[in-house]
Formats: sequence, structure tokens, C-alpha cells
Amino acid sequence: MSDERYDFVVLGATGFTGQFVVDEVARVADQEKLKFAVAGRSMEKLQKVLTESSQRTGKELEETPIIIADVKNVSSLEEMCKKAKVVLNCVGPYRFYGEDVVKACIENGAHHVDISGEPQYLEKMQLLYSGKAREAGVYIVGACGFDSVPADMGVAFATEQFKGDLNSVELFISLEAGPDGLAGNVTTLESALHGFAHAAELKPLRKSLYPNRLPRSKYPLKTRMAGFMPDIQKWCLIFQGSDRAIVNRSVRYNYEVNLQRPFEVAAYACVPNFFYLAVTLLFGLIVGILAKFSFGRALILKYPHIFTFGVFKQGGPSKKQMETGTFSITVVGKGWKEKLPDADTEHDTAPDTQMIVRVSGPEAGYVATPIVMVQCACTLLKEISQDKFRGGVYTTAMLFRETSLIERLIKNNIKFEVVKEQFSL
Repeated sequence: MSDERYDFVVLGATGFTGQFVVDEVARVADQEKLKFAVAGRSMEKLQKVLTESSQRTGKELEETPIIIADVKNVSSLEEMCKKAKVVLNCVGPYRFYGEDVVKACIENGAHHVDISGEPQYLEKMQLLYSGKAREAGVYIVGACGFDSVPADMGVAFATEQFKGDLNSVELFISLEAGPDGLAGNVTTLESALHGFAHAAELKPLRKSLYPNRLPRSKYPLKTRMAGFMPDIQKWCLIFQGSDRAIVNRSVRYNYEVNLQRPFEVAAYACVPNFFYLAVTLLFGLIVGILAKFSFGRALILKYPHIFTFGVFKQGGPSKKQMETGTFSITVVGKGWKEKLPDADTEHDTAPDTQMIVRVSGPEAGYVATPIVMVQCACTLLKEISQDKFRGGVYTTAMLFRETSLIERLIKNNIKFEVVKEQFSL
């Protein structure tokens, strides 16, 4: 890649999340010695984003280079990618707008990171473009935001701390609100709705991507749709986001490439009490049914505050909501104290050991996500060796497991910690 390229180009800088990614790039640019540009459809809106980011960050950004690029105009994407070392793609829903950006990056020598939480898009990119990216020496790394770095790297952190063999990992995801509650931008909801609507795509896609099943343990993980979880003393329900899918891809890679024992994964969302659990299940059922139909999706997107109890709304969260929100993901790993030398050798007894780790940080969607995305991009730019990976489509734990990413995140207010050392079940 040419040294004349910008280190980072933030595509979709005028979007709700993109503006905060610009803030974060500006914040770290001096210490990381980065040259960056912003990209989008409107010169006027991009200039406004730079002016507002200057006010928020105290950085002089008005002279930051601007690239006019439209996800519906392939030639503009190609020209943008020729000017970038790493494209930070903030334009969603990715099922509609992501593939052309990935393709342009591969064909024009730019690495690509995104903040998608859409398993269909992410796994389709791996199926269609991993070989092409490898040939081009380009890295395509999806889900580099709250979806799903805390989960994926949290599990990687747990496997490093667990001294025996893991049999299962359960993720318990908590979003804590400040006095003004939680809120998300409607684009995130739109992505989720299309994920529900097209969930049937995943089975044939995964059959093509992974024709061989992973070995199954004699002691399978018992999952529940909802209930009280004694390991963490909270009410939970199955989490429908991308975390489990992302971690499963990393587990498979570690088994097939690094010859590490595979384990089962489950993900749950935590709620304050049984009442919240019951109401969430009821409205989740209603939204899930409506999401199957175009008129239902349109209705939800027209009145998001009604169908989500105000959690999603046009214009996203307020400044106070972003400043006071927090997240935590508790990772409960269960397995055996003894580590067998062969990943395919079965243990003769039930799991006997447990460890709990936690990943936590500031508000998930618009504070933690920009931090995580930018640190992933910095790690990719500065630490990934062509000699080891030679390009391809990866999850974060596939690519960044032996890098400084976790240390970088810790330095930037994303905490990784062991809550309970290994103990007997």
C-alpha cells in the first residue's frame, strides 16, 4: 500500500455513529501519528461534522481532508479506497450497503473494519470474499464495535486465563442506564429488524461456509430461553444479537487453524427483574412477528419509541444518556481443571471447574463502539503481519488474539478483569 494513502478514512462520517467515530479518531490521531480523512455524500454535511467535532474534541479539524463517496456509487467507493490504508465503514444497515464497500476495498488495496452486528452480512462476506481478500493481502474485519468486540475478545481473554480445558462459555450482557434511561438510534433497530426478517438465510449460508460440524462434547451446554441465572444472580433471556455467532466463528477458527479444543457458546441479555423479563418477551414476540413483513418493519420504524418503550428513537440518545450509560458482559466459562494434550480427546468426567471474567465500559452504542472501532483499526494498521495472516475475512478474536488490542482497550476505558478465579463446581 502506498505511503501517500491516508491511514484512516471514516466512511459515513455524517451518520449518527460516524460523527462519534470522527471524534475518537481525532482524539487518538496525534498519539498514534495518524493521517485521516472523512468520507460521505455531502461536502456541506462533512464540513459541518468536522466543525462540530472540533468543538467537542478541542482539535483543529476544519482542514481535515474530505472525500466525496456514496455507497450507491461504486466508482466513488473505488476512488476512496485508493486513498485509504484502512476504511472505517460506519454506513449501515450493512446488508444493503456493506458488500460494495468490502469489494471496493479488496480490489483497491484498503483494509476494512466495520461495526456491523448483522450475522447474515458478516458470514456472507466471509463466504464470498475471504479468498479474494487473502489473494489481495487485504484484511476485512467485521463487528468491530460493541457488537461484538467485548464478547469476542472477552472470550479470548477468558480462554487465556482458564488453565484447563473449556467445555462451555455463557455470555451475560447488561446495559445500565443513567437517570435518563437508555436510547439507541433507529438505524440500529432497522438492522436488527432485517436480521429477524431474514434469519432463515443463515442456515444455508452456514452450511456452505462450514460444511463440517465441530466435535460435540459428551456434556452439552444446557441453554434456556429465559429465567433466573444462578451463576450471576440475574433474570435473563436469550440474546438475539450477533455475539454468539461471532464467538462461534472464532471458536471454529481456533479449532481448525490453531488446533484448540472447541466449546459451546450461549449469550443472554440481563434484565432488572421478572416483570421486565415478561414484558420484554411479550414485546419481543410482537416485534419479531411484525419484522417478518415489510409493512410491519415500516410500522416499527415509523413509531420506534412505542414498539421499544423509547429505547430506540429518531436522533438517538441524548448527550446525558451517553455520558451516564454503561455496559458489562460477564463471561462464565466451565470446563475441566485438567488440560488434555489433544483437542479431539474427550474428557471422561463432567466439567469440574468454573471461571468468571467481566468486560465493562461506558455507554455501549456511541461511546464504547467508537473507542473499540478505532483501537481495532489502530491494531490492524500497526501490528498485523502479512507473514502470518496474508489477508482474509476475520473476526476480531481470529485476528487480534495475540496483539495488544486488549491492553489498548484497557487504556481507553474498556475494562477486562477476572471476577472469580477457577473454582470447583
